[in-house]
Amino acid sequence: MMSSANLTERPTLIDSIRDTLKELHLNPYPEVQNPPSCKKRASVALVLRIRPGYEHAPSPSEDVAPSTSTTERLDHFFSQSWVQHGDPECVFIKRATRVGDRWTGHVALPGGKRDPEDENDKAVAIRETSEEIGLDLNSRHALFIGNLPERVVSTSFGRQPIMVLCPFVWLWTGPDVSPLSLQPGEVASTHWVPLRVLLAPSARTHEYVDVSDRFAHRGSTFLKAIIRSILGKMQFSAIRLTPSESLYCSSTAEFFSSPEEKSAAAAKASLASRFYKWYLGDHAGAAGNNRPLLLWGLTLGMLADFLDQLPPYNAVELWSYPTFTSWDVRIIIDILTAPLKRRNQARLRNIGMKNETAIDSETEAVSGDNPWFIGGLSKGMEASKKGKNATRSYAVGILLEDYYAMARRGVWISAGIRAIATILFGWFIVRRYWQRVRR
Repeated sequence: MMSSANLTERPTLIDSIRDTLKELHLNPYPEVQNPPSCKKRASVALVLRIRPGYEHAPSPSEDVAPSTSTTERLDHFFSQSWVQHGDPECVFIKRATRVGDRWTGHVALPGGKRDPEDENDKAVAIRETSEEIGLDLNSRHALFIGNLPERVVSTSFGRQPIMVLCPFVWLWTGPDVSPLSLQPGEVASTHWVPLRVLLAPSARTHEYVDVSDRFAHRGSTFLKAIIRSILGKMQFSAIRLTPSESLYCSSTAEFFSSPEEKSAAAAKASLASRFYKWYLGDHAGAAGNNRPLLLWGLTLGMLADFLDQLPPYNAVELWSYPTFTSWDVRIIIDILTAPLKRRNQARLRNIGMKNETAIDSETEAVSGDNPWFIGGLSKGMEASKKGKNATRSYAVGILLEDYYAMARRGVWISAGIRAIATILFGWFIVRRYWQRVRR
């Protein structure tokens, strides 16, 4: 049993965050250049704050000199009593429901695409955060820390890159944050979530996504329904968010829909389209405020690059491989990938990484050729030529190496077995029928 002396030597979450922010500031990640066929870039902001505890009210603090280094400012901030006893949080947005938006209704970080007039990727995150939620990252209370690994986001199966995504980190050093102002066309709500929630095993869950349209992008509704019946839904690791503070945009449909509006929307939808949405279980269609806040996919991948540096360093143990809900597809994929999983787990143990975390196929942080992806997707961070982060490996990036290529093979094997079984069953029925007719 560990002694009380050893327990007291463990760093607190606050101290670990301070050390992590110092590391991020001193060891920036390299810029990822756009692929030849992709011109777009986007940036998001991970904004952290410390919520003061009830029994430790903030005391007046002297402002540090403008020439003070970021490391010194971090030491000064985290030395305050209210910070040491506070609760670290970060802010998420829930995107407004919009037709044609691949991330409609998703939980995300504030941010958006780079415009020609933007000076750099960091400026994009500052501008978009101000426009979407009204938070000024140029404020004296907004301490810029650095960046997280940039990644190439691709369309389904990683066939076509659509943009380079650049995450940046800020720490809000004031005890209070000015009231937020949500842009109705972009943001349905904002949510401050304690980091304790993001690190808690009890908050781990799964998101289920229909991927039939990615196998038959231009196929008919009937074809997609057949694929849906074979695959079921895709199951991804997720975190169920429990906010400490939420703000809703009252002018969006997610906030409140009157009975008249619901009736009008239902009248516009045909019986076939309603059946299609029900059968395929479109996750984006259920974007109301009664739906649980789930962090998964692209945003979970970006948060993972930060959370993997915080105790208890056990996120890989809480993570599960993406798979399908159809039992036969799952079994075949498990059989095909079992040797691969053992190999990758052995590689991870041999590396002896301390910091491990959980991401999924939407943001696989590995370098190399395009593997098989589902969702809005990443090729990962390219290697840097210098700096501490040049050779840094990612636990789940190692675990997922070659996994999706094998999983895709399992999908087609399952589809083939079902097709053969269906043909044999049909042949058996027809044969029995003709035997009865001849009698």
